[in-house]
Amino acid sequence: MMNPTLILATDLDGTFLGGSPAQRRELFDWLNDHPDQLLIFVTGRDLEFIRELIAQPGVPRPRYIIGDIGTSVYDGQTFLPIPEVEQHIAGLWGQGTESISALLDREPYLQLQPAEFRYRRSYDCDPAAVPAQVLRKIESAGFDWLLSGGQYLDVLPRGISKGPTLLRLLDHLRLPRDPVLVAGDTLNDLSLFQTRLKGVAVGNAEPQLRQETRHMASVYESPQPGAAGIWDALLHYQFRNRKEICS
Repeated sequence: MMNPTLILATDLDGTFLGGSPAQRRELFDWLNDHPDQLLIFVTGRDLEFIRELIAQPGVPRPRYIIGDIGTSVYDGQTFLPIPEVEQHIAGLWGQGTESISALLDREPYLQLQPAEFRYRRSYDCDPAAVPAQVLRKIESAGFDWLLSGGQYLDVLPRGISKGPTLLRLLDHLRLPRDPVLVAGDTLNDLSLFQTRLKGVAVGNAEPQLRQETRHMASVYESPQPGAAGIWDALLHYQFRNRKEICS
């Protein structure tokens, strides 16, 4: 599909999966009923979570998956990586797993997340307890860091996050940018909005994200939570009309 009428690039937790069951069903049914649209999951979740998610009845299957906060990219039909996009990420990460492990794994205020990631290192933490000098060490080692959700520290390849990887995928696929709508609710979605693509910060977005996006002309702040916020933004940006309902 090279000329979709809508390219929805959405975070999952709190966004696509946020709101009430009825609100999610309204959005999901509409997406399933419109094959002229392209769905991209852009998430911090890993591939196994997404496999389990789309196995649930009614959940739309994404055409592409940007996982692990922008450090992995998969074809949503085959679940195979897209090497033309990932090779840039892998090159920037290099021996990052070993380097960051030696730098952070023994810090008492960080708890390594159990999932294994190829091109990121992730910890549970109290952000207020993470010393600034440790964040500077991460930067000095050649990596980026991200504190989000009030409980996560992610170490990423320099310059890699959700937004830049989405742009790289769009370029690789030669997809237009005008029909793109990005959606998110936490600080790890900020880079999506920094692309200046049309965006929606859903109603349950964390205050730190709201503060960052408040003056971005390309970002619509929906009063509705999660999936209802996306549904609201589809009307705001005229991807659907007011009379349109799910079949």
